[in-house]
Amino acid sequence: MPTPRITMRQIRQALRLHLEADLSHAQTGRALGIPKATVGKYARLARAAGVDWAMAQTLSDSELEARLYRAAVPRAAHHLEPDYARIHQELKRPGVTLQLLWEEYAQANELAYKYTSFCVKYRAWAEGLKRSMRQTHVAGDKLFVDYAGDTMPIVDSATGEIRQAQIFVAALGASSFTYACATATQTAPDWVASIINALEFIGGVVRLVVPDQPRALIAQPDRYEPGVGRLVEEFCEHYSVAVLPARPAHPKDKPKVEVAVQIVQRWILARLRNRRFFSLGELNHAIAELLVDLNQRPFKKLPGCRREAFEKLDQPALRPLPPTRMPIVRFKTARVSIDYHVDLDGHYYSVPHRLVRTTVELRITSNTLEIFAGQQRVAVHPLSTARGRHTTTPEHMPASHRAHREWTPAKLIAWAERIGVGCAALVRWQMENRPHPEQGYRACLGLQRLARQYGPERLEAACTRAMAIHSPTYRSVNSILVNGADRQALPTKPTQTSLPLHDNVRGPDYYH
Repeated sequence: MPTPRITMRQIRQALRLHLEADLSHAQTGRALGIPKATVGKYARLARAAGVDWAMAQTLSDSELEARLYRAAVPRAAHHLEPDYARIHQELKRPGVTLQLLWEEYAQANELAYKYTSFCVKYRAWAEGLKRSMRQTHVAGDKLFVDYAGDTMPIVDSATGEIRQAQIFVAALGASSFTYACATATQTAPDWVASIINALEFIGGVVRLVVPDQPRALIAQPDRYEPGVGRLVEEFCEHYSVAVLPARPAHPKDKPKVEVAVQIVQRWILARLRNRRFFSLGELNHAIAELLVDLNQRPFKKLPGCRREAFEKLDQPALRPLPPTRMPIVRFKTARVSIDYHVDLDGHYYSVPHRLVRTTVELRITSNTLEIFAGQQRVAVHPLSTARGRHTTTPEHMPASHRAHREWTPAKLIAWAERIGVGCAALVRWQMENRPHPEQGYRACLGLQRLARQYGPERLEAACTRAMAIHSPTYRSVNSILVNGADRQALPTKPTQTSLPLHDNVRGPDYYH
């Protein structure tokens, strides 16, 4: 059954309810008994004609109809072509739609295309652009990053050795504003430091960073749910940004940076091919100079250049940088040894002894080592370059080890002097007659146990007897106390009665 023709009275009521009462198309249609699509049609015609409800009230039916239904354009007349390049750029602004751009184009324009033709012709024009330009990117939304396939040689001025510097490239989605720098490698610290440099270069923070899936950044590569590494997690938290890796082997997921890599290779690296560089800093200075020219080169099919598009589109939409730059750190897993220490570059750092034989995570800065068990930080140490040495926190040691560690030669001798002369003499002998004083600690700690077991008086007597018989060891003292020999009189030196005194007679003391 055909839909009855809408009357001018219904058109006026539709405009009043929608434009004045701010009802939706569906609400207006239900109130008047007409389709919501019809309400939407007359609302678009009114906006295109610049007619609001206040103006509609002043127009007669014939005048309102003339405003809404413009006279048909003769077939011989030419339509006014929209500026498709400007439309393409404007669509990158947040909230801008083809509907809004058509209304601006059609307003007071007798030769304008209808909305459907406008959309068809724009999309046909966009199909003629390169694939990377045909995507519509929202301003300030994405930063695409990658490393170029080409490298640049750097000569070591001392040895003449040539190393290949890696070239990092980043491009903003909306404006194609491009950044590049050289790094020594493509490790995680190089990736993250370069992305931070790119954010500082553009002077703000985007919503998403889009790399591919290098193992340096992505700990768990996956087509659907890739897992980023710990350094990337810290970067995302510090800059309040998300990392959205492209699918493996899908360069079309990040065509902006694929094109930017080609442009950097052609307009920067090719120009530097005959120059010799002796440091990364020197190479990066040359790249920075050529970046200025690259970003000011005019687009071929769009108005302006990358710099102008950046200032117009991306720059106003960027979020501010955080107050401080994130320090670049290293992460490493390590297994806790039986002595409750972990090994980092040949130096040993303590952790709580309860973590023996477990795996912990090391967070390494330029001067600090932090150790994590799960999400809990269990130890912090100053970083040391002394190989083969130990950095130990007393609280990490078992109670018995900690008590042992707290004793020093001076403290042990002072304790022995409080017991008596014999005990002090025996402890000094332990300290002075061992290759290292620490080797006598255990014997001295054994003497302390004997003092608690037998009392200071008996220990002093046993030590005096041990020194007298020239056997100043813990084993001798313990044997004397067990056998009760400390309660017996000390042996006296025998008097010489039979043999005359003579220089050739050595006597019994010679053999002690």
